[in-house]
Amino acid sequence: METNAAKNENDGKKLKPCCACPETKRARDQCIIENGEENCRELIEAHKECMRKLGFKI
Repeated sequence: METNAAKNENDGKKLKPCCACPETKRARDQCIIENGEENCRELIEAHKECMRKLGFKI
């Protein structure tokens, strides 16, 4: 994943992909662990959309 200058509004530092969208990331990861990736497409796409909104290119 590349970043497109996604920045943390509070301190002006670049937001790292690992720290972006914690809510959708948590739901996606839990679904994958419990149900397998093939059964979690909706949550995976929701997380990708959240990342895109923050300026990440994925």
